[in-house]
Amino acid sequence: MSSPTSTPASLNTPSPTISPEALAEAAERRFRQATPQLSAAQLAAEHERRQKFRRLIDPGITRPNPKERALSSLKTLLTISENLLREPDNPKYQQFKPTNTVIKRDLVDPKGALEFAIELGFRPEVKNFQPYYTFNRNRLEDLRTGATILKEYIDLETEKQGRAERSKKNEKEAREAAAEKVKLAYMDDRKAKILRDEIEKEQRTARAITAANRAAVQLPSQDPLPDTSMPGSGHILGLTGTDDDEPPAYQNHPHSE
Repeated sequence: MSSPTSTPASLNTPSPTISPEALAEAAERRFRQATPQLSAAQLAAEHERRQKFRRLIDPGITRPNPKERALSSLKTLLTISENLLREPDNPKYQQFKPTNTVIKRDLVDPKGALEFAIELGFRPEVKNFQPYYTFNRNRLEDLRTGATILKEYIDLETEKQGRAERSKKNEKEAREAAAEKVKLAYMDDRKAKILRDEIEKEQRTARAITAANRAAVQLPSQDPLPDTSMPGSGHILGLTGTDDDEPPAYQNHPHSE
């Protein structure tokens, strides 16, 4: 059987949020409506078959394997089932080789995956010394039931992952918005501080200029030196004012005789 390379388009469309129990009950109701001719015993047998496939998924595959590996195995099993259901007479879909790279990765190596394929109706055999798993055409009902359970589980997990991714994205956006808000607040604080520093600098400069002006007004005025020249015409004491140079005559003293 050729390697499964694609996942059905329906796997990419998330189903509405619903619990696994409600999903299983809805599937059971659809099955009863589609097959009203089944007896109570047949419906009970079908219900047990569905439950068996559910147990093969959980805990069979999902618990012992990493989540991503388990989901990849389930998608590969669903691709194998749907290809065969769509073209049951196509030989390339009726068998697969366990040595195929994708089959080994998703069915042989993970725990429980190959057991699920066997429950779908594939049995091991050797052809030309090559190992194969070939589908038993008598197990078509098992194949159909297993494909239904696989799709239900994958749809539910896809929706859960979508919700988790949206929640994670919203949390990331909230963290980024908060960080941006802090950054903007920091930048605003820086700008406000720079503005305050400039205003304070201008105020200090203005105060210094005002103080200098006041100091200049309070300094005493620089008056010119006072005039020390004596008033008068400049006569010499003792002179009579005559033009001759003879000294003045002295009066005789009354006791000079």
